[in-house]
Amino acid sequence: MSGKVIDAISKQPLEYATVVITNTETSKISGGITDEKGMFSIQSPIGVYEISVEFISFQSKKYPKQEIKKNLDLGTIILSEDLKSLDEIVIIAEKTTVDIRLDKKVFNIGKDLSIRGGNASDVLGNVPSVQVDVEGTVSLRGNENVTILIDGRPSALVGMNGAEALRQIPAEAIEKVEVITSPSARYDAEGTAGILNIILRKNKLTGFNGSLQLDLGIPERAGTAFNSNWRTEKWNFFTNTGFRYNSTPGNAFSDSNFLSTSAQNANVVESRKFGRQGRSLFTSFGAEYYISKNSSIIGNIVFNTGNDDDVNTNDISRYDTQGSINEATLRTESEDQNEQRVQYTIDYVNNFDGNGRKLSINTQYSTEVQDALNNITEVDTQVNILNDLEQVIENQDENSGLFQIDYVHPLGKNIQYEAGYRGNYRDIFNSFYLAERKDFVNNGPLVPDVGLNNSFNYKEFVNAAYLQYGQQLDKISILGGLRYEYTSIEIAQQTEITKDKRSYGNLFPTLNLGLELKDGENMTLGYNRRISRPRGRSLNPFPSRSSESNLYSGNINLNPVITDAFDLGYLKRWNKFTFSTSLYYNTSKDNWERIQEDTGEITDNGDPITNRFPINLSTEEKYGLEFTLNYKPFKVWNINSDFNLYKVKSDGDYTNPKTNTTQNFDFENISYFIRLNQKITLPGKTDLQINTNYRGPSQNVQTKSQGVFSMDIAASKDLFNEKASLSLNFSDVFNSSISRRTTTLPGFLEQYSEFQWREPQISASFIYRFNQKKKIQKSGGEYNGGDGFEG
Repeated sequence: MSGKVIDAISKQPLEYATVVITNTETSKISGGITDEKGMFSIQSPIGVYEISVEFISFQSKKYPKQEIKKNLDLGTIILSEDLKSLDEIVIIAEKTTVDIRLDKKVFNIGKDLSIRGGNASDVLGNVPSVQVDVEGTVSLRGNENVTILIDGRPSALVGMNGAEALRQIPAEAIEKVEVITSPSARYDAEGTAGILNIILRKNKLTGFNGSLQLDLGIPERAGTAFNSNWRTEKWNFFTNTGFRYNSTPGNAFSDSNFLSTSAQNANVVESRKFGRQGRSLFTSFGAEYYISKNSSIIGNIVFNTGNDDDVNTNDISRYDTQGSINEATLRTESEDQNEQRVQYTIDYVNNFDGNGRKLSINTQYSTEVQDALNNITEVDTQVNILNDLEQVIENQDENSGLFQIDYVHPLGKNIQYEAGYRGNYRDIFNSFYLAERKDFVNNGPLVPDVGLNNSFNYKEFVNAAYLQYGQQLDKISILGGLRYEYTSIEIAQQTEITKDKRSYGNLFPTLNLGLELKDGENMTLGYNRRISRPRGRSLNPFPSRSSESNLYSGNINLNPVITDAFDLGYLKRWNKFTFSTSLYYNTSKDNWERIQEDTGEITDNGDPITNRFPINLSTEEKYGLEFTLNYKPFKVWNINSDFNLYKVKSDGDYTNPKTNTTQNFDFENISYFIRLNQKITLPGKTDLQINTNYRGPSQNVQTKSQGVFSMDIAASKDLFNEKASLSLNFSDVFNSSISRRTTTLPGFLEQYSEFQWREPQISASFIYRFNQKKKIQKSGGEYNGGDGFEG
């Protein structure tokens, strides 16, 4: 038995609609639910059945009893809203934590207690196949070249500083995250690892409903979030608004041994304390107007503003070759950072006759501004004398625009064509200014450092067009496409009279095959070509610095990385168990690596100055095995786990233009990542969740990293007849989420370092729901945790 369920007004597919079939002879009830396209397929033995199609807040569709001897195609089933329910309480289904599909994994955050009161970085840290390190860097299957989209599009919300921007998006504003490791031609080719698509909440339930959340925590943490939705026959209004205040203490330590016999400071030991205090406001407001039963227009405005007041201290001890102390200093950085992001979107959707033909037009414009003022002092603690006074001003601005049009045209039931265009423009401006006191005897003025100060402007325009073809051949699915992207870049520097211009075009073929072995068992094979373009900071040749002795400079000659990716997947569902595994292989040319080298210069304190910069160093091959499982051994116990084992082989040599010496940077690295999330339902409507993560040891061309283990524990209890919930979350229970690395520069430096972005936190969240309840009332059958159903 098969069919498709759609909304009578919008003609949109109804995902999670319930199809109930009742055998009138045995009274056995079975059935299934619809997938994201509104499709369902149910296997049942020959017999006489009554059929009912149901969806919350919609009028049910019932079919009289009939004898089913062969496959029954019910065609397109149209459900209309139940207007009587407008004034009634809406009962909301609590989706599974992980929904595994053939082309992607979907993480629904509704059940994850550990991220309440958190942010988008916390959400991604619990998503299968995704890792977020202690510095906030996001990687997919161990690859940091991942594209992060918001609602399917590039966004200012994760613009210039992705790690920091993700911390500004509250978890409560996120509905789900899609992990796409083999994207079709419809998607941008940017991001060699794949795509993470963050879907913001846009409820479409009838009537008014919403929730209010209050958060408190230790270290100091306070916040509130309000989500609401109001739907009438012609309009749908939705908003997500949240305010956050966070105190986020962190720590760092480094022990640097300089191997040169002439080094003034043979050993430098640094111990840092990060005192961060951040305030942020996030609000998203949108409206959808149903022009007709087949078309609608959606407008949305997202506004995010933040202010950070950070005081970071660094105790530095410098020793000579005999181990005697040369100098002890206390360096204090007082930084005030302000940022603001605004994004406007207007989307038009026309579903024509509701049989699959669809036109989508998307427009987006966004702005982002970041300003930081950092006052730095350094005191010689042995004699209590001020020996360094600096002021650093950094400004970053980005403006971006997007226009996209997609058209889908089916031919019959088994063939579908799709074509589209996307134009994406970005204009990024960055300025760096450093002034320091040179004359301490006469209390002299701050003098600009002309060697470091600079402004940098990066403009990028990508025009893309694609065509793809899909066909269903019995149990075989084929989706092949070709995408062409033409990139134009213009780079301007304050110190350069001429502008650097370049352009290039690339073809990106994609092919995805699916084979349904039997109901609940599938295999997939995917191939796609991807690109990572260098931007902004990676291209700016003028150095910036994190400390006096650590510089970073970009490389204006950096070329994009092209990657060919292959993925072989297998999916099997049982009644209580879902298993998914993938074998993948990626190969890249002109792969980026960041090299750290001695500049030959020293600071006023006698520390050698090192510089890090990216180059197209190597060819890289990556092999990996990944599996994800969802197991529910008992009704009260749900287990989600994923494991990723991969090997990276990199071949490359670097020749230092100053010394004309060549160094071999070949390396092989085998690493793994494992996650185990458990949720247990206790008596008294109480849920307990335990999340454990371990990232295995790894290495790159100059650095070896130790493994990192972390555990979060959360509990939640329903109150007031499930209208409210109170949850408690303890993050990093064992205070073990610490990065430990060893960096070696032969003949020059051996360095051991530790970094802890955030110390353990305890937080409490209270959620009250308006016209909502937490769980769905079952009407027959059981949802087995995926997009399939065992009757």
